[in-house]
Amino acid sequence: MNASAAPTAGTVNGGISFWYAGRPLPAPREPLPGDTGADVCIVGGGYTGLWTAYYLKKAAPFLRITVLEQKFCGYGASGRNGGWLYNGIAGRDRYAKLHGKEAAVRLQEAMNATVTEVVQVAAAEGIEADIHQGGVLEVAYTPAQLARLKAFHEAELAYGEMDRLLLGARETAGRIRIAGAVGSSWTPHGARVHPVKLVTGLSRVVEDLGVTIHESTPVTEIRPKHAVTPYGTVRAPYILRCTEGFTAALKGEKRSWLPMNSSMIATEPLTDEQWEHIGWAGRETLGDMAHAYMYAQRTADGRIALGGRGVPYRFGSKTDNDGRTQPATVEALREILVRFFPALAGVRIDHAWSGVLGVPRDWCATVTLDRSTGLGWAGGYVGSGVATANLAGRTLRDLVQQDSGQAGTTDLTELPWVNHKVRKWEPEPARWIGVHGLYAAYRAADRREASSHAAATDRLARFADRLSGR
Repeated sequence: MNASAAPTAGTVNGGISFWYAGRPLPAPREPLPGDTGADVCIVGGGYTGLWTAYYLKKAAPFLRITVLEQKFCGYGASGRNGGWLYNGIAGRDRYAKLHGKEAAVRLQEAMNATVTEVVQVAAAEGIEADIHQGGVLEVAYTPAQLARLKAFHEAELAYGEMDRLLLGARETAGRIRIAGAVGSSWTPHGARVHPVKLVTGLSRVVEDLGVTIHESTPVTEIRPKHAVTPYGTVRAPYILRCTEGFTAALKGEKRSWLPMNSSMIATEPLTDEQWEHIGWAGRETLGDMAHAYMYAQRTADGRIALGGRGVPYRFGSKTDNDGRTQPATVEALREILVRFFPALAGVRIDHAWSGVLGVPRDWCATVTLDRSTGLGWAGGYVGSGVATANLAGRTLRDLVQQDSGQAGTTDLTELPWVNHKVRKWEPEPARWIGVHGLYAAYRAADRREASSHAAATDRLARFADRLSGR
């Protein structure tokens, strides 16, 4: 297969994501039948909403909990992500500045423990999600990336992650043979998962616990004690918004969180000979230190699923149509694949798709309960949501129980991301211009670093960091 167009000929584009390929879509649950009441109403049937329902129902089985989902559970980011269950959390450095280093260390320790929590709950509840706890390997392949890698590694150690390893070029190649890799950092606090198997298994478990899930039920407005849909209104003392990248579609939330696009490709299954050449026996999730970074996993059925930013943002906070992505993005991701693994230049790309993730203006993940209104929310994960959603679900549980008098303050409710406030994004067209300018600068910085071999981070990237407010 030598023709340059051949690897993407016949690529399935969209269809929600590769993770749904070869398996029927979940049988649709009934929409909301009309006005009703609940003790807790959760808006959003992804990881955050389902984990919140799971932990609340386990803690207080008597609670009447209703989940409202506009399409079906796992339609959004929870069914389209890269399958990185890892300990990263958006905003940690900012929380250290606002609340002190010790508070940020506690947040990081909570995230480290969350990876194990998800793995253990999945096993206990019989959720088979192709989980392999091989850790996370982040690589560098330019001098500037290596300098950032070393600084990143030292920062992680400073936040208490003493089991992290810094690897040289030879040690990196011993794990996975990436062309030109000059070093890497590895943490054990990570696992590969099959996103759809996790979210569909979790929705089954939640429903078996007695939680009511209504699908095909878009919520158009959230206000105190009311979740409004075209089919009726759910009235509850607590309304919890768990909508992540789709938050902008809600009334009054247009500028709260920006729906950032991320795109992925999945190769055909590789041969044993190809895997022997690449290595990757540890099945670590894989990332790099580029400014416009990539992320990948070795899937349970022997493919490489690889993602990156693509077109970062649609004007007016619009979202995609069932995961379809631009052909230019598919080709750009294939080029990253071949940049890492030149021997795979002729490998077929079987599937491509996109999804949106939630980005607050200060790039900080948050979990909140307003005790005066009963309105709560969690999200803004900036691409680190597979594990963070679980921590958010447990934290919302504790906040609701604390507010209702069922429990007191817990370690989770004292974490620095709780009740964090952030300003809204700029109106259009400033929002569109800013985000596209940001990622144009990052991509240009990556190209300049690769061609110049300079050890310092390119000034364009430093400018983009300041522009973004990170």
